[in-house]
Amino acid sequence: MKFTEAKLEQAIITLLAEQGFPHTRGDSPDLPAREPEDVLLKDDLRSFLTRCYPQEKLTNNEINSIILRLEALPAADLYNSNRQIHKLMVDGFLLKREDHSQKDLYIQLIDYAGLPEQHQPRPEELTTIIAEGSPNYSSDQNHYRLVSQLPIEGREKTRIPDVILYINGLPLVVFEFKSAIREEATITMPTNSSPSAMPVISPS
Repeated sequence: MKFTEAKLEQAIITLLAEQGFPHTRGDSPDLPAREPEDVLLKDDLRSFLTRCYPQEKLTNNEINSIILRLEALPAADLYNSNRQIHKLMVDGFLLKREDHSQKDLYIQLIDYAGLPEQHQPRPEELTTIIAEGSPNYSSDQNHYRLVSQLPIEGREKTRIPDVILYINGLPLVVFEFKSAIREEATITMPTNSSPSAMPVISPS
């Protein structure tokens, strides 16, 4: 029995589901409503922002302004757009409130609560290997969604990545599976077949 690309895809989906990343097919009615050209899962992002900032009472216009900022990044300039998205996700940003009498609000697109602080080893630790138990991460408020075979319409053609890992509606990881037993499969094939604008929010 051959281990096909479809079986590889299902094996990875099953493995990730066991790690807490629920799977949704791209044609499933359980997927949030979206336009064919949308890369973002906007409802997931709206839900995350509303859930994480209940006291601040973000308005619809404020949430829409965040979404528009992400969508406005040009797919043509892939490198710089990805750098900007990375900075927004890692550093967060200040949101100027719709009500100008309110202070600017610091927003994070990912809930990093419970993750251990980055550790910089001392010189005497550099050659030491320390075995540690499983980290006890506290629960976060992120919305994880693993989406397979999601059609995304671009300017030139429709692309269908094998699997996209979304966190809070943001497409952070793209999987393209190639069988190791196919002689014609090369290391460049996933790059050539995957959306050129991923994980940039705008479709290519």
